[in-house]
Amino acid sequence: MLKSQAKYHLGQVVRHRKHPFRGVIFDVDAMFSNTQEWYDAIPEESRPSKDQPFYHLLAENEQSYYVAYVSEQNLLPDDTGQPVSHPDVCDLFGDFEDGHYPLQFQLN
Repeated sequence: MLKSQAKYHLGQVVRHRKHPFRGVIFDVDAMFSNTQEWYDAIPEESRPSKDQPFYHLLAENEQSYYVAYVSEQNLLPDDTGQPVSHPDVCDLFGDFEDGHYPLQFQLN
């Protein structure tokens, strides 16, 4: 069943439920919108359902910065109160405030 509303929002800082990374959401797909090859690369026992929101994150871990594509079921709100250090954050968002980033660009 297709979920009608995303749980998380643009500018929100979240963390992955299973893997040690966190990030700020910069886009949301109402349902899976990546390649089948990407989906098939996920171990079958860990594959999320495609009929849920998927989030694009400016992500970071202890070693690097990158863009991540994560299903809603694998995200949790980040409760550290710390900003994300990804170098692209300032291109999309204003200053970190009250646990989130305000958008700094026009949405279509």
